[in-house]
Amino acid sequence: MLEDTAPILKARGLRYEVPDALLLSVPDLQIGAAGTTVILGPNGAGKSVLLRLLHGLVAPSSGICDWAKGVGPEAQAMVFQKPVLLRRSVAANIHFALARRGLDRAQRSELAAQHLSEAGLGARARQPARTLSGGQQQRLALARALARAPKVLLLDEPTASLDPGSTMEIEKMLVRAKAQGTKIIMVTHDIGQARRMADDVVFLFQGVLSCHQHAPAFFDAPATKAARAFLSGEIYQSEGLGA
Repeated sequence: MLEDTAPILKARGLRYEVPDALLLSVPDLQIGAAGTTVILGPNGAGKSVLLRLLHGLVAPSSGICDWAKGVGPEAQAMVFQKPVLLRRSVAANIHFALARRGLDRAQRSELAAQHLSEAGLGARARQPARTLSGGQQQRLALARALARAPKVLLLDEPTASLDPGSTMEIEKMLVRAKAQGTKIIMVTHDIGQARRMADDVVFLFQGVLSCHQHAPAFFDAPATKAARAFLSGEIYQSEGLGA
């Protein structure tokens, strides 16, 4: 466990299996309540599976994900690699999220304008959401998630298909959300992005938790052979690397 903050999540004995295959094994993982936790690893390492288990989108084969009090599914929001938007206007997507918080019309209008401005979409409020560019759609998906005022924001490769400019805008929104107290747990395959964003890194290899370190320690002195090989960009066979 990393000791900087009290844990917001404790996962114990977490396993996810399909017939004839174990896709994920996380014996013990504790994630702190502050900052940005990046889940990193090669393709097929189990990153997205872990995120979905944490958010309750799939049930573990065994083990538990124990969130701190008040941090159940209603206090979480998730953003996927491919934006999932309502067939409504840009503004209506934000209003939908705000309405779920029980806010009145005046409050919703004020907050919607704020969220759209922060996402750089204020001038497109009346535009159909699905006519936005890919980067704009992802900013809208993120703004809608943040409009729910989640305690925890989970993201699965949110910039994987975006150009550098759009990636930078998404990262700016995430930095702002973290500064406002939102806990961020993000899957990425991008080592550069992980270096920019992470306070701590959960590294998975072959479906197993390989190491969990503060970001500076992970990037300077990764604790496992698999992590060192991943960071060095080696093309390696999985046999013999160990966790």
